[in-house]
Amino acid sequence: MKITFLGHAALKIDTGSHTLVVDPFITANDLARDLIDLSGLQPDFILLTHAHQDHVLDTEALAGDGATIISNYEIVSHYQKKGFDGHPMNHGGAREFEFGWLKYVNAVHTSSFADGSYGGQPGGFLLRAGGKQIYIAGDTALHMDMKLIPEYGKPDLAVLPIGDNFTMGVEDAVRASDFVGCNRVMGVHYDTFGYIVIDKERARTAFEASGKTLLLPGIGEEITV
Repeated sequence: MKITFLGHAALKIDTGSHTLVVDPFITANDLARDLIDLSGLQPDFILLTHAHQDHVLDTEALAGDGATIISNYEIVSHYQKKGFDGHPMNHGGAREFEFGWLKYVNAVHTSSFADGSYGGQPGGFLLRAGGKQIYIAGDTALHMDMKLIPEYGKPDLAVLPIGDNFTMGVEDAVRASDFVGCNRVMGVHYDTFGYIVIDKERARTAFEASGKTLLLPGIGEEITV
C-alpha cells in the first residue's frame, strides 16, 4: 500500500487496485489547499472516521463522481439522503470489499456534523490489503480497546493522532503504539490549528526513546507500507 498525507488527518491510500481517501479536509485547511488538487484524487471509496467538519468537509465534492462512502450507519445515512452511494458499518463489524478487508473499531471522541446533528459514534479502521495491515485510529483518546487490535494481526503501520487537546498527545500515542503492537507510527491531527501545534522534534525523540519510528510526512508526501 502507498499512503499520501493530505494534511490534518486526511489520507490517500493506493491499495494497488483501488484508491481510498480517508477523512478529507483539504479546501479549508490553510496548510493543504495550495498543495493538494482535490479534483485529482478521484477515490473509489471514502472512509470517514466521524462527522466533525475537519474530517468530512470535502466528502461531497469527492463522492460526486461515484465514490462509495464507508462509515458508521448515521454518517452513511446522512449522505445517502443526499443521493450519494454509501456502505454503513458499525463497531466491531468487518467486511471484505473490492480493495481488501476493513473493520470498524472503537474510538473515544465525539461525532456531530457542522449543523450540530448527530454523527453516530466515532470510530477507526483496520485495513488489510496487499498483504499489509494498517490501523487508522481516527480522533481518539488512548483507550484499552486498542489492546484488541493485534488480535487481528499486528499492524504494519499505525496512523495515530498526536496533536493533544482534542485527541491523544505524543505521550499517549507512544502508549497506544505499545497497545496495538506497532513500532512504525504515522502521526496525524497536529499543527492545523493553534490548539494542536506540536514540537515535531520532541515528538520524534519521544518515539525514538521507546524504540519506535514516528513518521511525519509533508503534505503531499507518500510513504510505502
